[in-house]
Amino acid sequence: MTDVRRLGADEAAFIAAARAGDSARFALLTERHRRELQVHCYRMLANYEDAQDMTQETFLRAWNKRESFQGHAALRTWLYRIATNACLDFLGKRNDRTPVPSGLPDPGSELRYLQPYPDRMLPEDPQESVVARETIELAFVVAVQHLPPRQRAVLILRDVLGWPASQAAGALELSVASVASALQRARVTMRKQLPGRRLDWRSPATHELSDDERGVVKAYIDAHERNDLDGLVSLLRGDLRFAMLPESGAVTMTAGEAVDGWVSAGLFQPGYDDWRGVATTVNRMPAAALYRRAGDGPEYRLFTMAVLHIVDGKIAELTGFDAAGKPWLGLPATL
Repeated sequence: MTDVRRLGADEAAFIAAARAGDSARFALLTERHRRELQVHCYRMLANYEDAQDMTQETFLRAWNKRESFQGHAALRTWLYRIATNACLDFLGKRNDRTPVPSGLPDPGSELRYLQPYPDRMLPEDPQESVVARETIELAFVVAVQHLPPRQRAVLILRDVLGWPASQAAGALELSVASVASALQRARVTMRKQLPGRRLDWRSPATHELSDDERGVVKAYIDAHERNDLDGLVSLLRGDLRFAMLPESGAVTMTAGEAVDGWVSAGLFQPGYDDWRGVATTVNRMPAAALYRRAGDGPEYRLFTMAVLHIVDGKIAELTGFDAAGKPWLGLPATL
């Protein structure tokens, strides 16, 4: 039997709660880790709703396995191990869960499930490595999805969380040599997916938007509200990388082609007052929540969210998400 006197306060309290079957105390001790575990599951799954589900699954598994916790690792580490394996089990079943609707192109498994992550749900401690801006941005999350699930887990445990190889091997029930090999292959893939970007994910990164980014978001919203197509074109880089999920995958197009496509889809009608926008952030990236008015009614309803990657004052990447019916984004449904 473990001598609780030699453990940290959380670990000793957890073991005491487990022995007593004290579910309320158990919930209190594990709940403080919810946000960081949910970010971890999001990196594994690229989907906010699935990450919520797997975080809850982690707590259920932890309760069912509570007697197995002996304090040999920190409680936080033990929970991360459970969460990682819950995600791996889930990924093994997900591919056939949501077939692409008939008639729509398959945007690829790395984008099919992608959802934005609301910044208000990130851990509150800005120094936590798990909330470093670069490792929650959409480009990183999408790149990770190109990895096979176990390589994905190794990369996140080793390069994002900074676990030693032996600890990652234990969590995944692999040999240290297998972890080293998987990490090497994962890094090669990440370099291909993120050319020109550094792979030192544990280095400190700024969490605040720049004045440049804020200015572009404001101008993007203003252009929508004025139906100013020329102004919108001027904000987009010539080699814009654009995706509207889940309908289409990411494609490169000119600014003019992008705006012409939006006009032909009936999203812009010169002379009409159809749009309102709210500046926000998701995935620690600048974003515009766009509200559209249907008909002559007074209400503007939440329609889409445009997540922007801004380079030198221009929108280099624009990822659009259907925002209606997603209260977890923390946005009002109407304006």
